[in-house]
Amino acid sequence: MEAILERCAGLDVHQESIVACVLVGPLDRSPKSEIRTFGTMVDDLLALADWLSETGCTHVAMESTGIYWKPVWNVLEAFDFELLLANAHHIKNLPGRKTDMKDAEWIAKLLRCGLIEGSFVPSQEIRDLRDLTRYRKKLVQEATSEKNRIHRLLQDANIKLTTHMSDI
Repeated sequence: MEAILERCAGLDVHQESIVACVLVGPLDRSPKSEIRTFGTMVDDLLALADWLSETGCTHVAMESTGIYWKPVWNVLEAFDFELLLANAHHIKNLPGRKTDMKDAEWIAKLLRCGLIEGSFVPSQEIRDLRDLTRYRKKLVQEATSEKNRIHRLLQDANIKLTTHMSDI
């Protein structure tokens, strides 16, 4: 695999921890790697961002595992990194003994060689709008469900309101 990035990082993101591997070195030589583990609270994410900045990291890749990547992305996008969100199926490591450190290093190696295709992540405004519309949809579904439950309850009690009104 031919390297195209001199300074990059791979993040293995979990619910309570993030394992970060930074690869630094000339493109024609094997890179030096440094691995650290961070928590997922805001202070920990800011410490991660500071550490990545200190190492001169320009590109950061992480797996899109569940929803755990979202707070990491939200904090890191405020910094000057080129962020990539990778589909976990596209960057699967070879079978064998899996560790978080090996996963983070594998992601960093793939990124260094330009082998990660980033997933589309919309802007913060669009993500907020999506969250609001999904929440509204859920509330409308719950209201409809309650109306149907009340309608069934009234029908079981032989109260035929629907013959006289269209909306209970």
